[in-house]
Amino acid sequence: MTSTTERTTKEEAANTTPTPRVYLACLASYNAGILHGVWAEAMDEDALREAVATMLAESPTAGAEEFAIHDHEGFGSWGPDEYEGLAEIAAKGPFIAEHGQLGAEVLAHFSGRLDEAEAAFDGYAGEWPDLGHFAEDLTEQSGVTIPDSVRLYVDYDAMGRDLELGGDVFTVRTSFDAVHVFWTAR
Repeated sequence: MTSTTERTTKEEAANTTPTPRVYLACLASYNAGILHGVWAEAMDEDALREAVATMLAESPTAGAEEFAIHDHEGFGSWGPDEYEGLAEIAAKGPFIAEHGQLGAEVLAHFSGRLDEAEAAFDGYAGEWPDLGHFAEDLTEQSGVTIPDSVRLYVDYDAMGRDLELGGDVFTVRTSFDAVHVFWTAR
């Protein structure tokens, strides 16, 4: 069992995801062998559009009109592709900022589909060291009394695996001993 202090520290660490940002690169400069671009926070569509307009206006290459996303940070294991729309990026940035690393990994679980990632939090069951601990707690919370003579034969790890393989839950791991469990909508 983890102490309150340990849990708070783990929660703080899980939410230290940097503010989602993208590197907006000028394609005219890039094609001319010049690196020209700007980092911008992915939190507001208008601010992103303004950053693109300013960056293109200041381009060292005449006639610069197009941009691409050449890098990103703070998106966890999911990240926008080169031509992801600014509106989509600006919608996902606040979601990740609100939910931290967990939000970024849930978004990755759903391949960047924000509506599904948002809906998943309605079924959030909590953080556990592994699925076996979740299954054990679920059993205890259900009011089922398991006699001591049988308790050693109960395989909570198998129960947890069956819950996930059966599609009842999905998990997102944010660290070695932090598995976040979500009930799936059926």
